[in-house]
Amino acid sequence: MDKRLYNIFFHTHTISGIFISAILYVIFFTGSFSFFRDEIINWERNESVDENFVASIDFDKALDTLKNTYDLYNRDITINWPHAERRINFNLTGSKDSLSSASDRTPSFFYFDPETSQQTTYVESYSLGEFLYRLHFLAQIPYPYGYYLSGFVAFFFLFAIITGILVHWKKIIPNFYIFRPKAKLKALFTDAHTALGVIGLPFQFIYAVTGAFFMIKLLLVAPGLITLYDNDQEKLYQELGFAPTPHDPHHKRLDKDFRINEYVLDAQNTWENFRVTKIFLNNYGDTNMHIIIEGVTDYRAKMNGAGKLVYNVSQQKVVAQKNPYIESTYIDAVRNLMYRLHFGDYGGMGLKVISFVLGLIGCFVIISGILIWQIARDKRHLEKSKRIFNNSLFNVYMAICMSIYPITAFTFIAVKMNGNASQGFIYKCFFLSWLALSVLYYLKGDYKFMCRNSLLLGSVFGFTIPIVNGIVTGNWFWITFRKGFLDIMFIDVFWLITSILVFLVWIKMRLKINSMSEIKI
Repeated sequence: MDKRLYNIFFHTHTISGIFISAILYVIFFTGSFSFFRDEIINWERNESVDENFVASIDFDKALDTLKNTYDLYNRDITINWPHAERRINFNLTGSKDSLSSASDRTPSFFYFDPETSQQTTYVESYSLGEFLYRLHFLAQIPYPYGYYLSGFVAFFFLFAIITGILVHWKKIIPNFYIFRPKAKLKALFTDAHTALGVIGLPFQFIYAVTGAFFMIKLLLVAPGLITLYDNDQEKLYQELGFAPTPHDPHHKRLDKDFRINEYVLDAQNTWENFRVTKIFLNNYGDTNMHIIIEGVTDYRAKMNGAGKLVYNVSQQKVVAQKNPYIESTYIDAVRNLMYRLHFGDYGGMGLKVISFVLGLIGCFVIISGILIWQIARDKRHLEKSKRIFNNSLFNVYMAICMSIYPITAFTFIAVKMNGNASQGFIYKCFFLSWLALSVLYYLKGDYKFMCRNSLLLGSVFGFTIPIVNGIVTGNWFWITFRKGFLDIMFIDVFWLITSILVFLVWIKMRLKINSMSEIKI
């Protein structure tokens, strides 16, 4: 490669990397925990859910319960369960009946617990799992700025990956096998940055692409929305398969009894290994009522098998269908592949654990990149003002990144001890603690202290999590294992194993004797 071109790529890689590093670290760290979003929620609520929980849901009973609160006639009702938690989502449009009251013409969204028949709003159902999941795409920043910020960070991360590959292309294989723990500090971090970057390269590339796709896709389709769809967003969503095509109501009440459970069972039995994921009740109780049931095939049978059945309730027959094995469209394939690759939910718990580890490797690559950047610029020949600025920026980045691990563990303890933590409680507990510890680390100004203290605090808090859960709920991890509550047990065991490993690393750091003082911690 031409030297000038090499320098351009090298400086572009460095600048783009340091520009997004702190935010990218937060995204990667919380995104790694987001693989266990459902398990965290079930652990927090002490409500175990198995993978076949949908089969036990009585949708007719749920709708009968809702009739005590809502007039469902001529509403469109969407029922879905995007996550493996006990509460399912109900989205009700306003009634299309012109004689209905103003309250019945008001749309509503809520969560419904089929076991207790309890209805809760989004804020009332807010959880630590939801918080970490949404933090990984910065949703706590007012919409749409947080979404766009995370999307552009993912885009620049993709740019940093490509330029990094171009810079290291000739030496990427030989340097992968080089590790010099007794060399200078910059060489040590460079070796770790290169080796772990190569190991996590496919993972990081996938998440850079899919993350950018999810967060800035609205900007990508905006020209088409304006020119091709005359700014009709609902029509665009229908074309892309995000929303079903509705049918006009007849404004006559249906005089036939119907059972939603029977339609769901019929849909599940239509195709082998078909799993229902969403139910759309169009014109509920009207003579032109349709039930649209969507689902996917088991990922072991077909990765991108999206199917749909449309039932006319009056005629009691299927009027349209899409076979997931032979009729999946290009849009289905792209959309589902993006989701599956990003969420990593197609390979069971084993894939989630691997993805979590790869996510933490990504965090280490970011930290090592920050350290390389700081060491390379902490030179005596630089102006004092530039060195002060570089060191200050470095300490800010390290303080933000190093403090998030112990604060996450601390928030798990606080939420469990609270018993019914609200959204406001989680926000205050996490963000205020994170701010306080970050300020403390910054004022200390010693990255070795930050690393050492973060590992110690995180391991201590992590050890405490299963103990607090056992005391509060009585569900110690050996009891949840015996009961078959594997999702709840997983979180306790996960923190126990993680804390042991982190504590061993901390001990190793404390006992390590090295003749070079700059790598002593």
